[in-house]
Amino acid sequence: MVFVVHGSAVIGGQTLSDGEAWHGEAAAAIAPGNDGVTWWRFELTAAGGSGDPLAGPGVRSQEKLAAVLETIPQGELLLRGDSVGFPPGGCAYLHKHAGPGIRCLVEGGIRIDTHGRSTSYGPGSAWYETGSDPVFAQAAADRPSRFIRVMVLPRSLLGKSSFQFVNEEDKAKPRVQQYKIFVDVPVAMPKA
Repeated sequence: MVFVVHGSAVIGGQTLSDGEAWHGEAAAAIAPGNDGVTWWRFELTAAGGSGDPLAGPGVRSQEKLAAVLETIPQGELLLRGDSVGFPPGGCAYLHKHAGPGIRCLVEGGIRIDTHGRSTSYGPGSAWYETGSDPVFAQAAADRPSRFIRVMVLPRSLLGKSSFQFVNEEDKAKPRVQQYKIFVDVPVAMPKA
């Protein structure tokens, strides 16, 4: 999945601008727009996969985060790419997901509590969640916050939420997150 953070690009013949995403399983030509582009690329590759940066005139590619997906669900799989937005001070109570994934903060600020540690992230910062480890998320108090994520989930969750409360009493509390799904497609794991 490619997410356009700023600017515009033509990807696989489709023109995208700020906040839009493209996905595909085959190679695609990517060309920046006239005013340039900043994009984030999420890839699912076999262990030891290429990880080669995009190449071309005026293109600079930098890996933000790579993660070994050790908690992949059994059976048929789904690749989901979405955004999660929070109002100022919003939180996601202690929860899990049905599969692992990488997140990258687009705007605002967020603190992620897991394994007895708290880590704060600013725009452009990336982190990995196993899905099976409980996480609490606290957005910045003074501004809206939003991150992009790509997860590998059981195919049975196509079009359904992967969010699972850890504590029964939190189920009655309001959920303030806003979601936008960019990609929700069946995939097969790459072979090594």
